[in-house]
Amino acid sequence: MSDDASDKFEEEIIKQLMELFSGMNLPMDEKIFGNMVKDMIKQFDMMGIDPEKFNSKDVNFNIDVSSLKDAISGGADIAEMSSMSSKDALNFSKLGQELTLKIENLQIPVIAAINGFALGGGCEFALSCHIRLASENAIFGQPEVGLGLIAGFGGTQRLSKLIGKGLAVELLITGKHINAIRAKEIGLVNAVYSSEELLSRSIEMAKVIATKSPLAIKQTLLSMNKGNDLNINDGLSLENSLFSELFNSNDPHEGLTSFVKKVPPKFSDLK
Repeated sequence: MSDDASDKFEEEIIKQLMELFSGMNLPMDEKIFGNMVKDMIKQFDMMGIDPEKFNSKDVNFNIDVSSLKDAISGGADIAEMSSMSSKDALNFSKLGQELTLKIENLQIPVIAAINGFALGGGCEFALSCHIRLASENAIFGQPEVGLGLIAGFGGTQRLSKLIGKGLAVELLITGKHINAIRAKEIGLVNAVYSSEELLSRSIEMAKVIATKSPLAIKQTLLSMNKGNDLNINDGLSLENSLFSELFNSNDPHEGLTSFVKKVPPKFSDLK
């Protein structure tokens, strides 16, 4: 990308992401939260169906920005949740789970840049992202048991796969908060940066990813997501199939030939 294109990309992606996630650090009632989640699901559907609407020609990824200086989410409004019926709670949980599945199964990488509190549903949204980067003042936790609840947006399923069952159980049944350094130690986040450099570091990582084959990235995410619940033999069979499918495209030839010639590859756009 040229410097002008890079600057334009950075301005546009920040604009899009702040529009998409600007409401997440605000107190919200069940209706507002539900509408926000529905809107986010539509946005992720758009990215999955037509990534070009989100500049995938230059960059094939999305950054889930918590906020430039506040929190990714403190979850839904507690007072409003206290009046939920069992049916309301069922629908509420399903809605949040649908969003986390949209994020997790998106065919372009999702980087979570967490610059504040990621508690409850906010932590669960972050867990569904492919990569998590945090600022030094980020705080993580699943405090639901202290409210007579369990994590309902996938926390009981994803956390143990990410950090191991023992640590996951500890966080989920004590409800304690951990800071960014501890989150990095246990593998909850990939890296910790200062608040001032978090967004630029996230964009820097995304730009590196953007130089790689979008099709190969898509197949990698698909293999990891689907293979996560398979035994080793079935997982290897899936990997073998997805590996061979790539050779129906020009990307392997382009990548291998460019490597030999020592020139940057020109990979296909994601379709």
